[in-house]
Amino acid sequence: MDIASTLLIAAAAWLALRMRYQRTRITLLGRHLAGLQLERGMETLTQGYTRAIHEASEARQIQVLESFAQAERTVAAQAQSLADAMQQESGQATRMSLLPFCVPYAERFLPVPTRDFRALLRIHAAGLRHVVDNESRLDPKDRAYHLSAELYLLQHSCHWYCKSRSVADARLALRHQVRHQQALDAVSDVTRSAYLRWLRGAG
Repeated sequence: MDIASTLLIAAAAWLALRMRYQRTRITLLGRHLAGLQLERGMETLTQGYTRAIHEASEARQIQVLESFAQAERTVAAQAQSLADAMQQESGQATRMSLLPFCVPYAERFLPVPTRDFRALLRIHAAGLRHVVDNESRLDPKDRAYHLSAELYLLQHSCHWYCKSRSVADARLALRHQVRHQQALDAVSDVTRSAYLRWLRGAG
């Protein structure tokens, strides 16, 4: 067998292994999302906030933003439900590699830095609740701005867990024209400080 054939077989085996690994993670997260309307609620809010921004008058913008109060509370509650449900999973199943690309089962067999997705979901749930409850007394437009960032960062974390950090970065930029650092800068101080501690592996 020549070198080209060997490399082709190795690449095919690698792709199959990566696909199986990612499918397992997608299935695990999907099982916990199945009974929730979290994804639909997040889409409703992100699209609604964008629509509000394009309203002609500020009064109309605020009126539209305030119409999402119930949807915001529902999304915050469902994010907490997801975080609670994921606590049932093992630490091995919820470890995330900090490598930018997907190396199947790296968190099990390679000496690479990892973090716990369960802890990250708790951070997102607490951050969403903080902004939804408006503990910082933000005006409606600033509150919607921070909530959008909270939702973008939560989506990024889910894509990172299921695929890889680089895929999560690309999807965030493609779907929302937002870089990861921009989303992190725009979330509440509560979320940002906890997220950065998680990223450093502190606490």
